[in-house]
Amino acid sequence: MTVTLITGATKGIGFESARQLLELGHTVYIGARDAERGEKAAAGLGARFVRLDVTDDASVTGALATIEAAEGRLDVLVNNAGILGNEALDGPTALRVFDTNAVGIVRVTEAALPLLRTSANPTVVTVSSSAGSFWAVTNPDRPEYHLPLALYSASKAAATMLTIQYAKAHPGIKFNAVEPGTTATDMTAAFGIGRAPEESARIVVRLATLDADGPTGTFQDENGDLAW
Repeated sequence: MTVTLITGATKGIGFESARQLLELGHTVYIGARDAERGEKAAAGLGARFVRLDVTDDASVTGALATIEAAEGRLDVLVNNAGILGNEALDGPTALRVFDTNAVGIVRVTEAALPLLRTSANPTVVTVSSSAGSFWAVTNPDRPEYHLPLALYSASKAAATMLTIQYAKAHPGIKFNAVEPGTTATDMTAAFGIGRAPEESARIVVRLATLDADGPTGTFQDENGDLAW
């Protein structure tokens, strides 16, 4: 049984990724900072809940300790938790966005590494965005060109770079970043754009179920490698 942890999985792409991975036979832990919503989401899916706030070191450490006690290993980590942070362009907002979207990846990944190393096929998928791609945001033919999301874009550029650097530092573990496509979630509601989370989750699931000889250190969407 493949043991999978997905952060920020109470709704949207994270929730749908959990549902699809459960259908494939994974034991899925839904990580969420809100216990009530997390337990409700897990119960509705048949997953397991673990309280996990990616901005809190003690919470992250406790969540991974819970999984270790129950499972003894972690096979797949999906770094999905993220915020848009478009309400203000100032220092406090920048700190909050980067703490969640970039530093949170470091917290969770570092805490998960010992458990991932016990897996026969350890895999890390980071839900990034081509909003953080210089190529995309300077291309008038891309939807990212028209999105004024400075903090989100910058933090997702950091998320992709972290993925590449982790892949180089840990060649025994697959690390890949994903652009899931413009998706209709709470985050994009103000823009009125996006497709169903079920569609976007498929690329997350594909990278979460790679064979042992699968790629690492890539940034991909549903069509393959992306420039960034």
